[in-house]
Amino acid sequence: MPVVTNSIKFGTDGWRGVIGDEFTFERLALVAPVAAKVLYDTYFSTVGSRTIIVGYDRRFMAEDFARAVADTVSAVGFDVLLSESFAPTPAYSWAAKELNALGALVITASHNPGAYLGLKVKGYFGGSVPPEVTKEIEDQLSVGVPLAATPGKQEKFDPWPSYTQALEGKVDIAKLREAIASGKLTLFADVMHGAAAGGLARLLGNQVKEINSERDPLFGGGAPEPLPKYLSKLFKVIKTHRETDKSGLTVGLVFDGDCDRIAAVDGEANFLSSQALIPILIDHLTLRRGFSGEIVKTVSGSDLMPLVAALHNLSIFETAVGYKYIADRMLVAKVLLGGEESGGIGYGSHIPERDALLSALYVLEAIVESGLDLGEYYRHLQKQTGFTSAYDRIDLPLASMEVRSRLLQQLQSQPLTEIAGLAVIDCQTIDGYKYRLADKSWLMIRFSGTEPVLRLYCEAPTIEQVHQTLAWAKHWAE
Repeated sequence: MPVVTNSIKFGTDGWRGVIGDEFTFERLALVAPVAAKVLYDTYFSTVGSRTIIVGYDRRFMAEDFARAVADTVSAVGFDVLLSESFAPTPAYSWAAKELNALGALVITASHNPGAYLGLKVKGYFGGSVPPEVTKEIEDQLSVGVPLAATPGKQEKFDPWPSYTQALEGKVDIAKLREAIASGKLTLFADVMHGAAAGGLARLLGNQVKEINSERDPLFGGGAPEPLPKYLSKLFKVIKTHRETDKSGLTVGLVFDGDCDRIAAVDGEANFLSSQALIPILIDHLTLRRGFSGEIVKTVSGSDLMPLVAALHNLSIFETAVGYKYIADRMLVAKVLLGGEESGGIGYGSHIPERDALLSALYVLEAIVESGLDLGEYYRHLQKQTGFTSAYDRIDLPLASMEVRSRLLQQLQSQPLTEIAGLAVIDCQTIDGYKYRLADKSWLMIRFSGTEPVLRLYCEAPTIEQVHQTLAWAKHWAE
């Protein structure tokens, strides 16, 4: 049976599908060589290389799919560096830049549930390729790539040493190691059974208290996404620790399945998403590291971000949701930090890629050098800006992609003028529909690019208002 190519679509970061259904060896054998060819057509004149990095995370059969990518890509004439172990996706992005490759093909489904697997495409510059490149991959699937008369070479490589060495040079690593070794800082790391496993221990030593370290392709029955509903174990261990040891600082850091997203839990076991971490990082990197440049945020980012940026006379640039849009901006402007509400944060001093391990180091540096608990630091910034808010998000499963289409049509043909009893003041359509309301709160309605899922985001003065607005949006959708 011929492979159907018109159903292979790239979302906000890669192509993903259910293993054995949308995502199969047969389909991957079609996509991978085309992706390699498009990388060659787009970037060879810049890098003069025919090498493709191939990597993978810890999902079900990820290493087997990666070997299949390596075989099909080398069969059409490209040299392949195949990872000898799992590693964070940003480690492969770093390798693409460091090793002068055309780019990287990474087998991962990021934060999706265990039934999913996927392919991320990275460029030679160390970040996600822009939408026009993934569109070109989709367009060329029906053409395919002929086998080469002489296959390319295949070699194994270890992505970890060069990557961790680069990260160590970004912070005062000795100060962080000393804080942990002396007990001034107790660090818990929830790696969510994913590719961050062992990462902080490589950087900071074996006193890092890692949980959910074992490989589990089912992710404990949940998903490797840094959201409170999946973090009960981390909340419990931090509360237990603080009951017996109240000295020093305590923090929990959370990493998604392929270690490009981060969240945190403070010493009182309160969850902090990147909505809180990004303002803290902006403040720390300007105050203590002297960094400057533009702050790039997605349309779903907290209103606290531009307020903290304004404290330091930094400009703001807003993009659609998806780190590739931030990466595009990082390639053409001087950027201090680019971040999204879902946990992806990257830095102009590194590569144009979200990197959760580097974010972790900067968060730890902010805590150690300020002497503040993470929650205290966040409250300090709220007080400094005079802006206090709460935030939450719901991912609402839809019955089908047809339901998704119907709701989208409804938003276009029947514009909302009132939400949860509040007048709509403005509607942004950079990505989805972001409604600013009369009390300065906002609701954003956005559809997943890869699943029949409706994403509902809200920031409001109180958590009660957030939940009320999200409940209204859920009722509207159902």
